[in-house]
Amino acid sequence: MGQKVHPHGLRLGIIYNWNSRWFFSNKKVFRETLLSDLNIRKRLMEKFRFASVSEIDIERAINKITIIIYSVKPGMIIGRGGKGLEEVKSAVMGYLNLSKNNKETKVDLKIEPVKKPYQNSYFVAQSIAEKLVRGFPHRSVVHNAMNRVTESGAKGVKVQLGGRIAGAEISRREKYFQGTVPTSTIREDVEFAIFPALTKSGYIGVKVWICK
Repeated sequence: MGQKVHPHGLRLGIIYNWNSRWFFSNKKVFRETLLSDLNIRKRLMEKFRFASVSEIDIERAINKITIIIYSVKPGMIIGRGGKGLEEVKSAVMGYLNLSKNNKETKVDLKIEPVKKPYQNSYFVAQSIAEKLVRGFPHRSVVHNAMNRVTESGAKGVKVQLGGRIAGAEISRREKYFQGTVPTSTIREDVEFAIFPALTKSGYIGVKVWICK
C-alpha cells in the first residue's frame, strides 16, 4: 500500500487543506485558473530556491489574489525595507498578465516562516539533493539528514534515492529508514516530497517521507 498512493493526496480534505483555494463553476475558467496557479507556483519556487521555499498557497476571491509563501529564510525574500515584496508582487502580476494600473484585481502577498525546517519534507529533500550535486557521499548525507529530522522531534523518516547513485553504471534504488512512518494510517501526519538532483552522471531522484 505504501508506495501506490501519494501520501499528501491520500490525506487531502482529512488532515491537509488544498494548496489552491477557490471555486469556479465555469469549466473553461476553472481550467485556465488551475494552469495559472501551477505556473505561478513553479516560477516562484524556481525564483526563490535560495530562500528554501517549501510551499506556496494561492487563495482567490472575485477581485483579489492572496499568495502565501512558506519559506525557511523569509528575510531573504522580504529584503531590506520590504523591497523584495514589491519585486515578487510585480513578478506575479507579470505572470498573470496584469498591469500596475489594473485596480480591479488586487494581489496580496504573505511570507510565512517554516518554524521547524527539518520537519518539512521538501526542505529535507532539497538539502539532500543539493549535497548530492556537490559530490558528497550519499550515505553520510542521508544519515545526517535523518538524524536531524529525528532530533527535531519527528516520529520517523524514510528516504529513497533512485538513479545512478555515486556514478554507478547501473541505476538502482536505495531506501533508508529511521523511526516509524505508517503510510496507510490516514490520520497520521505524513509529509512527502520529491526533489531531483542533477549530478554529473545523470538525475538522482530524492523522495522523503516524514511522520510528524
